[in-house]
Amino acid sequence: MSVALRQVKANGVELNVALAGEGPAVLLLHGFPHTWQLWTHVLDGLAGRYRVIAPDLRGCGASARTAGGYDAGTLAADAEALLDALGETSAAVVGIDAGTPPAFLLAMRRPDLVRRLVVMESLVGRLPGAEEFLAHGAPWWFGFHAESSLGESGLAESVLTGHEDRYIDWFLDAGTLGQGVDPAVRDAFVHAYTGTEALRCAFSYYRALPESSRQIQEAVRTARLTVPTMAIGAHPVGGALEEQLRPVTDHLIGHVIENCGHIIPLHRPDRLLGLLEPFLAPAESRGQLQHHGRRQ
Repeated sequence: MSVALRQVKANGVELNVALAGEGPAVLLLHGFPHTWQLWTHVLDGLAGRYRVIAPDLRGCGASARTAGGYDAGTLAADAEALLDALGETSAAVVGIDAGTPPAFLLAMRRPDLVRRLVVMESLVGRLPGAEEFLAHGAPWWFGFHAESSLGESGLAESVLTGHEDRYIDWFLDAGTLGQGVDPAVRDAFVHAYTGTEALRCAFSYYRALPESSRQIQEAVRTARLTVPTMAIGAHPVGGALEEQLRPVTDHLIGHVIENCGHIIPLHRPDRLLGLLEPFLAPAESRGQLQHHGRRQ
């Protein structure tokens, strides 16, 4: 498989974008602490039938580090503008972790643009349904990353600068249930998140969560998600995302991949492809999709 890297200006921001394959567009949105290389092990499987578009989100990897714009609404606008810049008028959108809220908002805003939506291992704002997952509070790093009381540099940046590799390794180990990831992918992630400015951008996603939640709440107050949607969980989110989406979504299927960590595309890529392939397929080849089990 050949991957081409391009710098594409979208919504006023220079985004580093990995492109592979030809066919209907599939847009892949990563989370933290990832870059487009999160999708390394699924690109081959998708690029045989689709034009795969995998950007580094704003502030991440080789994309521009901006002062702001890390709320889900702005990130959705980035994704929409990226598709437009690449000449795509329709795309399946796949988001994981921090890529899920913008993927959701893009599908809510532009159901004419998003033909299928896949979201993984995240919560969608404060929508009901995640009470069991949040019974003991949000994961510890959410508060740590969000703390910005030190002014321009938040607490997390001031503590972690110089120790980024150990911190990233913790997330990669936890997110694969101790298995870890390929050294080349690990090194790419560490490089992408090394330095105070790189960390500031990463943690700005967490500092924007209240605004992202407000945007999501406003979206579901006035509309429903009409795009066919698949919610995929693993450890630790499980079925919480599906439970959040079910009351506001017209066409939803859900799966939980057992014995799989948070970083699904790197930990269990074959299982993920096994779910994506029938769901993303053209309608005439989709067959009995609705008869598939809701749990895997």
